[in-house]
Amino acid sequence: MENQYCKVGSVSPMTNVSKEISFLEHQYQSFMDKASSKKYSDSKLADFFELKAAKIQKIIETLTN
Repeated sequence: MENQYCKVGSVSPMTNVSKEISFLEHQYQSFMDKASSKKYSDSKLADFFELKAAKIQKIIETLTN
């Protein structure tokens, strides 16, 4: 049997900036929705989702400037 290697967690670059921005906007909205749904039941998890959304928002701002 021959060794097989896979790149776990590897990232492939996106070449189309408009597609990348729309994907990031979707991810941002998804994290914000998750944060608002967990706000009263699990505030630490909601804070985590808001932090992830804030990081994505910074990336979006960087790409649009």
